[in-house]
Amino acid sequence: MKHTKEEYLQKKIAPISPRDISSIDDLLRRMGGCSFQGRALSRCLDVLENMVRDTECMIVMTLAGAMVPGGMEELVTQLIEHDIIQALVSTGANISHSMVNHADDENQGHYVGAVSVNDAELYEHHINRIYDTFLPEEGYHAGEMLLEAILKRHFAEQGIDPTQPWHVRPQELFALVGSALDALGKRGILAAAARKGMPIFCGATTDSEFALNLVKYNMRNNWRIVLDELADVSIFAHSLLRSERNGTLIIGGGVPRNWAQQAWPLLEMTGATDRHGYDRTVRIYTDSPAWGGLSGCTISESVSWGKYTENAIAAEVQCDATIALPLLITGLFERLGIGT
Repeated sequence: MKHTKEEYLQKKIAPISPRDISSIDDLLRRMGGCSFQGRALSRCLDVLENMVRDTECMIVMTLAGAMVPGGMEELVTQLIEHDIIQALVSTGANISHSMVNHADDENQGHYVGAVSVNDAELYEHHINRIYDTFLPEEGYHAGEMLLEAILKRHFAEQGIDPTQPWHVRPQELFALVGSALDALGKRGILAAAARKGMPIFCGATTDSEFALNLVKYNMRNNWRIVLDELADVSIFAHSLLRSERNGTLIIGGGVPRNWAQQAWPLLEMTGATDRHGYDRTVRIYTDSPAWGGLSGCTISESVSWGKYTENAIAAEVQCDATIALPLLITGLFERLGIGT
């Protein structure tokens, strides 16, 4: 269908005046009248608000990248506390860094670092670098000791002999650790999720310090902890069927994104439902689809796999998540009247 010139020119760009901005929500609304990723972020807030206000929509957040060491843990914690998300699919690394924070007296074991630095010298000082964030090795050690203490107490209280095979799903393990952390008065993703009864899933737990700790416990204590990730795949997939609609809040890509998305093809292949695909999504990403990687692939491409419905509502912004996510969630909280 051919369009007229007038149909193309229906709305003019509305330049932003800093003097007129009253809040983050107001800023994001006004960015919707501008261009590029500013307008994209504005639309993300609209779609996210729509998902949150829909009481029949289950929202799954996927968390890739170094978001916890980058300072985003409190933000995710509040999303859990205010029931904005109903499930979290994370990298094992973010869980590991959450343990580091939980083990610190101030709930923060990461430090402001620098990019231009002598990495060999950092190694001598046992300081790990994540771009411009520093994490001293003693932080990892504190997290390791805390996790081991929690497991030892759990085994003793439940009468479990850990020298015999102890099969546990990652989601179960995160829940029991989170409950112990919450009882200790700790604050963070694991403690908040356990307190709210919200599940945390991880499709690549072994790719993290969390799993390396379990390996060390098995070796030095003669334990036989066995992670059953396969069971979580089916449990998560069938949990989606309890809601009329489903949406995703995708931060980055990688394993968390696809682990959450592959649930629908699984349900289709096993004949569990006639439904297919998520109905809505908000995605913050930086990768390009041109390289063929999952982190950059479009939502439209995912439609071809049945991971999203043909009419799925999608809003995406190409931006560093440490910029876009705080703006997006602050604007959302303002719209919902949270903390006001």
